[in-house]
Amino acid sequence: MGCTLALLTLSGCSQPSTLQEIRNEGVLHVITRVAPSIYYEGRNGPTGYDYELTKLFAEELGVELRLRVAEDNTEVLSVLSKDFAHIGLAGLSAQPLFENQYKTLPTGIKAQSIVVYNRDVERPEALGDLAGQILHLVSDSNHEYQLQVLTDAAPDIHWQVHPGLDAAGVLARVETGELSYAIVSSNELELNHVFFPQVKQGFALGEAKELAWLFPANQDDSLITAAKAFIEKMQADGTIAQLSERFYGHLDHLNYVGARTFMHHVENRLPNYETLFRDNASIFSMDWRLLAAIGYQESHWRPNAVSPTGVRGLMMLTRNTANYIGINNRLDAEESIQGGAKYFRMVHEKIPERIAEPDRTWFALASYNVGYGHLEDARKLTEGAGKNPDRWMDVKEFLPLLAQKEWYKKTRFGYARGHEPVLYVQNIRRYYDVLARMMKPTEDTPTTDSSFVGLEQGSAGGGLPEEGADMRAGLPPELGMIPPTL
Repeated sequence: MGCTLALLTLSGCSQPSTLQEIRNEGVLHVITRVAPSIYYEGRNGPTGYDYELTKLFAEELGVELRLRVAEDNTEVLSVLSKDFAHIGLAGLSAQPLFENQYKTLPTGIKAQSIVVYNRDVERPEALGDLAGQILHLVSDSNHEYQLQVLTDAAPDIHWQVHPGLDAAGVLARVETGELSYAIVSSNELELNHVFFPQVKQGFALGEAKELAWLFPANQDDSLITAAKAFIEKMQADGTIAQLSERFYGHLDHLNYVGARTFMHHVENRLPNYETLFRDNASIFSMDWRLLAAIGYQESHWRPNAVSPTGVRGLMMLTRNTANYIGINNRLDAEESIQGGAKYFRMVHEKIPERIAEPDRTWFALASYNVGYGHLEDARKLTEGAGKNPDRWMDVKEFLPLLAQKEWYKKTRFGYARGHEPVLYVQNIRRYYDVLARMMKPTEDTPTTDSSFVGLEQGSAGGGLPEEGADMRAGLPPELGMIPPTL
């Protein structure tokens, strides 16, 4: 029951803080927009870097996270200005214009405004090269502020804001040539670039800045103070770094040729083998798109592929591996895909169950490539350096050391080309990311995407349930896949 002004003086009753109101209601209200960098609905529920971080914050407070999804940043800012939400997720960095309207808290991801262009027009090297051109951008972004700051140096620069478009919509129009030049955030470009191979990166406007959570200006400081302490805790214990790796760690761009080639093969080669990927992935309870991504990394979906080292077929099985799993004809696409699915399950089940997904799958992919013994060597080096041997972001730093004598002489299985499994996992994650956004999963089977929808953190089985025969015993540590020379 509220206090009247008279009673307030007599009783000492005071208005509860924002943080106390949240705890009393048991709900943290967050306004967001849909973007792969912020929040989106995956097959198994919501995900995204900012979403995952706010979910952890709500858990820290012991309250429910309740989302409202806005059409765009304009709506996010409007809702916050009316104090209808506690936190806004807009993918924006702090701006001087926000000082009297919103409070900001950096959350660990840096981004900058990037000028992009259609590859058929002249590449701009600096803002002055765009005199007389129109730059296109989304509404209520960091970009317009950057342009306003720079117009004194380049007064002939013009831009057009597109309230109905998001970053992907702008990039799609640059891809077709409808728009020649645009500005997008670097993190959204990283997440979307592979889908738009005709779009090229020009130059950056200003330095990279941390993206921030936004809080209403008239809100007291209790919530932002608690959020700041939470972010500092997440930075100190490595959670921020792991979330960053989880959503951005595999996003080194496919170059123009690679992206064009992959999309061409998705249209022209994948349909020939999609049913085989779906059927065999279903048999071994894995996401068919992950299996297809492995197949693309191995052979570009060529059933007759042969490497100089003698591995062959669509899944590039070694002779020893094929014999071990009962595959007679490595050049037969159906047998090869079946063998790849079976072998991946065997390797996955050999990874310790205590390792949470999605890391368990990334370890399985590395083992699939370089062999379980070498992976274990790298994990031991990781542990010896005081880092976490059950976390992919740590182990991938030590795998390349297996190619250096001063390190591999300390290990059981010795020399390995340790850079290869790191690139192998990164490439498959990227191919999977594209397939997961383009293709539907098989019903009632787990999903495995770069944002880890369907790979529940802490789950024992991840994408590969443990029912049935145990295939771990006696798996030779040296068995693995060798990437072909393509």
